[in-house]
Amino acid sequence: MSVKTLHDAPDLSDPPGTARPRFSLGALRRAPHTGLTAVLIVVVVVTVLQAESFATDTNVINILRQVSVTAVIAAGLTLLMTAGGMDFSMGSNVSVTTAVGAQLLAHGHSTGFTVVASLVPATVVGLVNGLVVTFTRVAPFVVTLATATLLDGVALLVLNSVSVSIGTKMFALGNDKVLGVPYLLVLAILVLTATALVMRFTVFGRDAFAIGGNEHVARLSGINVTARKLTLYALTGALSGLAGLMLLSRLGSSSPGTGGLSLQLTAVAAVVIGGTSLAGGHGTVIGTALGVVLLGVVANALNLLQVSSNYQQVSVGGVLLLAAVANELHKARSARP
Repeated sequence: MSVKTLHDAPDLSDPPGTARPRFSLGALRRAPHTGLTAVLIVVVVVTVLQAESFATDTNVINILRQVSVTAVIAAGLTLLMTAGGMDFSMGSNVSVTTAVGAQLLAHGHSTGFTVVASLVPATVVGLVNGLVVTFTRVAPFVVTLATATLLDGVALLVLNSVSVSIGTKMFALGNDKVLGVPYLLVLAILVLTATALVMRFTVFGRDAFAIGGNEHVARLSGINVTARKLTLYALTGALSGLAGLMLLSRLGSSSPGTGGLSLQLTAVAAVVIGGTSLAGGHGTVIGTALGVVLLGVVANALNLLQVSSNYQQVSVGGVLLLAAVANELHKARSARP
């Protein structure tokens, strides 16, 4: 004798004619970026209570200006990681771009020429990474890490291991505002918005998700995987060049160590914290933007609280590790029936 269970039957304790509330704590936890937003709010509140200068207009503008460079790198990295790729050379590409741009401006070249002469090599570096990854099947991590080491050396050679100032050239881009909003932040918002629209509404964006989910299946379904990957890596190179010019305009000079691994790790941490999968197939620009802001706020809070700058790298590394673990745990929970 068998007994059939009515799975959708209402609970007997529910009063007749009443509907169950759809809102629950579990649903709130499953909402996108709830945890990340909560952490950001907590950090902001704690910092405001500890440092009165944190909530001032000057400091908020300073934070947004500083995170703009990271946001541009993170935007390109979000799209690339969604497609299952990785580029650890973006920070070093920024270093070379700032070095080349500073030398060109210091030697009297026009700003327009400097922009083009800086963006083209940066794009070529990204394209070369894509060619090596695509046609040699070497892991992207290995290829781009080797490229990063090479580019760090190139940056030192271009600068001859000394700082190069650009004076007041490109000052407006790095320091001026439009309607109270820094130009750098406007650029970052435009890049993030464009990336989000590409990922959400274009064939190129859907192809990136498909390639990250299963490259073999994507190829069988008619997607030109090779062309898409080359375009993605070239795009990360171009955005690295743009970020380098933004950083140069903000600092007004290029020095050994500008950009490099610290900037790269911050961008990777922001992307992973935001929920983009390390294995590909899932990415979110909103999450990336929240991750960038969180790391920027943490760095600023440590400065205001007079905590040693050495702890900033510790905090970024710790946050990256926790985010990677949380990412994997979330993926495991999502895979459960």
